[in-house]
Amino acid sequence: MSAIPAALATAVGLGGAGALAGLGLPYRVRVPVVGVLTAGVGVAGGTAGVAALNGGRWRADYSGLMPPAGAHVAVDALAGLFMAVAGAVVAAVAVYGIGYAAGQDMPGLGSRTAQAVLPLFALSLLLVPVAASVSTFLVLWEWMALGSLLLVLAEHRRRRSVRQAGVWYAVMTHLGFVLLLTGLALFAARAGGETFAELRAGAHGISPAVRGLVFVLVASACTSKAGAVPLHAWLPRAYPESPSPVAALMSAAMVNLGVYGLVRTGLDLLGGGPAWWWLGLLAVGGASAVYGILQAAMASDLKRLVAYSSSENMGLVLIGVGACGLFASHGDRPLAALALAAALLHVVNHAAFKALLFCTAGSVLRSTGLRDLDRLGGLRSRMPVTAGFFALAALGAVALPPGNGFISEWLLLQALIHGVAVPGVAMAVVLPLSVALIALSAGVAAAVFVKALGVGFFARPRDERVASACEAPPLMLAGMALLAAGVVALAVAPGLLGGGLDRAVGAVGLPGSGALTDGGLRVGLAGISATLSPLWVVAALTAAFLSATGLPRLYGRRRRRVQARLWDCGGGAPTPRMAYTATSFAEPLRRVFDDVLAPEQAVDVTPVRESAYLVARVRFRQRVPDRIEHRLYAPVLGFLARVGRAARRLAGGSVHLYLGYGFTGLVVLLLALAVGW
Repeated sequence: MSAIPAALATAVGLGGAGALAGLGLPYRVRVPVVGVLTAGVGVAGGTAGVAALNGGRWRADYSGLMPPAGAHVAVDALAGLFMAVAGAVVAAVAVYGIGYAAGQDMPGLGSRTAQAVLPLFALSLLLVPVAASVSTFLVLWEWMALGSLLLVLAEHRRRRSVRQAGVWYAVMTHLGFVLLLTGLALFAARAGGETFAELRAGAHGISPAVRGLVFVLVASACTSKAGAVPLHAWLPRAYPESPSPVAALMSAAMVNLGVYGLVRTGLDLLGGGPAWWWLGLLAVGGASAVYGILQAAMASDLKRLVAYSSSENMGLVLIGVGACGLFASHGDRPLAALALAAALLHVVNHAAFKALLFCTAGSVLRSTGLRDLDRLGGLRSRMPVTAGFFALAALGAVALPPGNGFISEWLLLQALIHGVAVPGVAMAVVLPLSVALIALSAGVAAAVFVKALGVGFFARPRDERVASACEAPPLMLAGMALLAAGVVALAVAPGLLGGGLDRAVGAVGLPGSGALTDGGLRVGLAGISATLSPLWVVAALTAAFLSATGLPRLYGRRRRRVQARLWDCGGGAPTPRMAYTATSFAEPLRRVFDDVLAPEQAVDVTPVRESAYLVARVRFRQRVPDRIEHRLYAPVLGFLARVGRAARRLAGGSVHLYLGYGFTGLVVLLLALAVGW
């Protein structure tokens, strides 16, 4: 038995055992046993993914499962990349989750339902890329969606906002499923078969209009799962309200499968398409990158901030995938391979630092009970290890060296800059604009995480619960340490992914980019070459940091220190209320992007009872709503509410009326079948 099926069989067995343990074991034993089994699922699935990245392939057909079509599975390098990422994230987050759930009061992540669903959800993250037929893919996709929904609702008895987030997530994820089902069913009907091999063979015989419709439907479903604008409304609700280990799994593994579905369908099964497909995807990616990071800049909820950052990073990945398709449609396959390699590398990097960000945010929430940055502060001295892990992950999120996010964004920029040489008006307009949007999102991201780190960890504490905070338990620190090791490895030695990344790109029919080498990154296209060695970058920055901090200290020791009390104008010592909050820190950005964000302000002046000219209290309120949600979703929801109220008239209580409805529906169905035949 080869490594891939053996590892997948082990993952399935451990997932089933974990579900049974979650249902049957008592609370004290349940959490550690389920955690260990879930970590085993991740290790087994990651092993299968690594084997596929090293050149292994496997396929099998199980006619006895899912009759009448049966289950069809296959593993190639592209599937292996997403399996390896999901497996690594699941293993580390499962260790973290043992410590997170162990000290919680019931109900929550430690409940029987949550513990039974957790290993099954982790298993679904590994099995979705294995599907090799439409029916198998849809079943596994829905399994993943239902598992994540149940875990989002794990703490629904504690907060009403959890139930509201669950409703939004359920509606959006099943709307995406309907789009995916429609697109793939249409594809299979026109291609003459439902297996991926039959879809590839029959794709070029389908009319361009149907191919375009299939791509639009599948791309809409997949970008919704990835949290891209404008189908992102579930993301800033579900992530903050779900338990932090669940948020880490969803943001670092589940959203990646939206990218996988898009790459598998658009580039592999459909074999690419016209330029307008990819121009639309570039527009969605650019809008998601900029809008997501602007919303993160306005957020004062720590988990909401990190959630919107996921929308930004998925936007960057979509820019890479869109650029890949655009270059391929113009016949430049080497440049298309480079863009896809950059997108897939950013998927890997984002998974590492985003899982670490959500785990550190969960540690803060578990220790203080707070997510509001305006009330946090002073955590650097009380939670030093967590603060260090958050700083490391934030460095990757802002795409600055030596963070791991810098590597993939640099590679993406190189692909876009080299693409300007490709002839065409669209190339001359879209690619420079994409570069500008990436630069803008990176700049705002730096401000976002300076705010989160500075206000949340380095400012003075503003709440008594922060003053009594303590470091996270050892198992939570161990899980974060595993993720931190992955972040450092990807930042210092990205060349370790070189061969596997080339094979993943080659799985969709593109030539290997050769962008990653043992020494770092190398780009050579059209006579232009660029090379970057992360090790040298880290060494140079370390030397510069030591010089900048060491020399002043050395010089300061030779001088006699003189302490003097400065005149404070009679104001006294500053208090925490005088310090910058997250809201005030974001105020300059809010003013700059005022037309985009459309903030809402209200001033309530309460006079004293004796005279309207004397003020007793002034209350100022400001909020920055999601403008897309306000302009797009609010009218649709209002219309549906009016339709629902009007539809009540149809329920008059008459049996004859209801029989008439049934007869009318039957006639309409028969007419539709007759027209179809």
